[in-house]
Amino acid sequence: MAALPIVLIVAIADNGVIGDDNRLIWRLKTDLRRFRSLTLGRPVVMGRKTFLSIGKPLPGRETIVLTRDPGFRPEGVHVAHSLEEALATGQRIGVGMGADSVTVAGGADVYRQALPLSDRLELTLVHATPDGDAVFPEWDRSAFVADGRESHPRSLDDEHPFTFATFRRRA
Repeated sequence: MAALPIVLIVAIADNGVIGDDNRLIWRLKTDLRRFRSLTLGRPVVMGRKTFLSIGKPLPGRETIVLTRDPGFRPEGVHVAHSLEEALATGQRIGVGMGADSVTVAGGADVYRQALPLSDRLELTLVHATPDGDAVFPEWDRSAFVADGRESHPRSLDDEHPFTFATFRRRA
């Protein structure tokens, strides 16, 4: 059986910032709805700090938390101690639940590790330049082909304009 594709999902500011002090730095309800639709019914791999910032397992998804802490065992999630273990768990769970992909939801170090293995990037390009301590890693754009863009203006639900962009790894 073929492996499920690995999909990175991330909102990135124009200056590369993705967060600050383990928290979201913008209010984009449209992006949160998209994140939900891209992850619902799929395994979601995230780092411990990202999980702690959310505070609970994501409903309707199987959450896999990547941590170096051998004592970290929150209820309702799967724990992995390496990216390889997290992705293998995601593959096993994803196949069992009939998912079409394994999703990766941060943070910065998890993205850095998973980027070379990713099949698709689902980016929200936030048109702002906030301060922050978490930055999305540099990536080889020539390894991917753009597969769709959708621009959104600032609105009552979204404090910044942004663009949804999908990139697929070249064969």
